[in-house]
Amino acid sequence: MRQDTSEPDFLVLEYITITRDPRTQLVVAIGGDERAAGILQTLGGFVSAPGPRGPYHRQPRTMPVDDQRHRATAAAHALLLAGFSVHLDPTLNTLHTPDGDRQAAHRYLDQLAERAREATTDRQVADILAQIAAPHDGLLLRLVDTLNVIWASWAERLDAAEADTDLADQLRNTVRSLSAYPTQIERIGNQAASAPTQRRTSTAPAAVPQAPARRR
Repeated sequence: MRQDTSEPDFLVLEYITITRDPRTQLVVAIGGDERAAGILQTLGGFVSAPGPRGPYHRQPRTMPVDDQRHRATAAAHALLLAGFSVHLDPTLNTLHTPDGDRQAAHRYLDQLAERAREATTDRQVADILAQIAAPHDGLLLRLVDTLNVIWASWAERLDAAEADTDLADQLRNTVRSLSAYPTQIERIGNQAASAPTQRRTSTAPAAVPQAPARRR
């Protein structure tokens, strides 16, 4: 049987690449047709922009990083369902973590730190604190829950082996102290979100009384 050695006829316009530009950090999409553009704009929040090699699509500069990833993933899946071939940068894919959950957690904390550095209002700071100390799914609460599981499992295993549980008890006491922090940070964040920014009032130093002049 004769093997066909001719090059395949690719439909280049049906290939779409969604990635983050390393220079500008913008999430861009290249390729596709008008139907793909509609999906990118509707689900991905992309806008059309002129480029040196023709028009392309990019997400707004002001879109939060988490929204960038979620909307890029949604657009990519919709494009696949519509019959397009899509390459989605793994760092934008919310369903795939190429370097493990640990690195994903580190990236999330780095994003919060970056938002804190760029915050210009108390309300923005309060929003960041809410991510850390929210009562149901905040980072600190999840950390406390994880440490409680570690302590309980550890103490149960030591107790079953009739071993000394002193270290496990020390962990329990530490976690009890840590468990108060989410509530305290949440309270601070709520006050920051609701209270108007107040400027410090400078108080003039009290005048030093002078001794009465001596009579000559």
